[in-house]
Amino acid sequence: MREEIAISKRTSEGLAERIFKLSENGTDLRTEITAGITTFVTMAYILLVNPVVLKDAGLDQGAVFMATALAAAISTMFMGLYANYPFALAPGMGLNAFFAYVMVGGMKIPWQTALGAVFVSGIIAVIVTLTGIRELLIRAIPLQLKHAVGAGIGLFIAFIGFKNAGIIVANPATFVDLGNLKDPGTLLAVIGLVITAVLVARGVRGGILLGIILTTIIGVPMGITKLPSSLISPPPSIAPGFLKLDVVGALKLSMYPVIFSLFFADLFDTIGTFVGVASRTGMIDEHGNLKRGNRALFADSLGTVVGALLGTSNTTTYVESAAGVSVGGRTGLTSVVVALLFIASIVFSPLALAVPAQATAPALIIVGVFMASSLKEIKFDDFFEAFPAFITAILMPLTFSISMGLALGFISYTVLMLLSGRGREVHWVMYILSVTFALYFMFIR
Repeated sequence: MREEIAISKRTSEGLAERIFKLSENGTDLRTEITAGITTFVTMAYILLVNPVVLKDAGLDQGAVFMATALAAAISTMFMGLYANYPFALAPGMGLNAFFAYVMVGGMKIPWQTALGAVFVSGIIAVIVTLTGIRELLIRAIPLQLKHAVGAGIGLFIAFIGFKNAGIIVANPATFVDLGNLKDPGTLLAVIGLVITAVLVARGVRGGILLGIILTTIIGVPMGITKLPSSLISPPPSIAPGFLKLDVVGALKLSMYPVIFSLFFADLFDTIGTFVGVASRTGMIDEHGNLKRGNRALFADSLGTVVGALLGTSNTTTYVESAAGVSVGGRTGLTSVVVALLFIASIVFSPLALAVPAQATAPALIIVGVFMASSLKEIKFDDFFEAFPAFITAILMPLTFSISMGLALGFISYTVLMLLSGRGREVHWVMYILSVTFALYFMFIR
């Protein structure tokens, strides 16, 4: 028996070596498996958060859970096998909030049309990756605006987290006000925020996920959490959201700014994640380019297309991939392990669907803090850099729209530079984008 186990182990190691080139990348089978488990634990909170967020857009919660797990599994598996990168993907935080609370909730776009917009943004991402237009767009947009987009999305989803928690409420006189902290739901969210913040601050692996779990448990005696009848069950049906996207409706002219916002927000987030994580893996060459970068970016873009077909918002590469990299993950085998764990999680849907919104709200706030840290990259002592960056970031939460903040930030940058005699420093692509947005405000909105 021991001989058979040893032979099986050697066979597995040999197969992994041939596919993922473990020794060439300075790793081994055990390290890659450990890295995969580590990455999964740090990002598994999306299985609990995404169904709650998209439920507010009218989607079936069980179907979203299935779409989330399958989109993460399929795209992460493809990333590992095709690009041989230790990166994991899943429906992105921020973009799911944009989908639910801006596109559907604010702009009254039917969720089927919103899924169509996600699909189109994914197709655009695939095209620009394959044609090289992606590099042109990255060069054209000033670095401070790229940082501002990430920070603005962070402020936006943190605001949504405070709103969902009941910590921030509407007030006719002042627009917003502090909620009733004595309300059981709000109190649970505050407790969850404290717990999650402490776990993250102390560097506990999977702190956000653990915070959600503990908050959900505390919510039981408070009457907020409704216990499921069983811990495991057959997977919920994906049918309510599967292939329900309305692509024709998404191609209307009025949807252009929305699709543009989805595409660029995803693009900036992906580039930042890729560069940040890859710099710790030896995947950046001497010229500062990502090795096999086009393959990895193609896998990322395809993830959004797959996710939209399954019935969820933009799927993107997670910065939590750095957790697996930090313990030695260097190849696509790490991603394959993550993908298999997402598939295994499907049978635990009753637990995921029992999580109340008050337990996921702290996760939105904490992730918002992480994303808002991009503000430190902006030179606020240089007004030419600070003003358009500030407009971009602050107007996302204040207009309750990522697309509006993005559009007004781009316009403010172009106008400021042009009227200050520095128009030649503005890339021609930025002029085209700014004029397009201006025409939208003048004739469509």
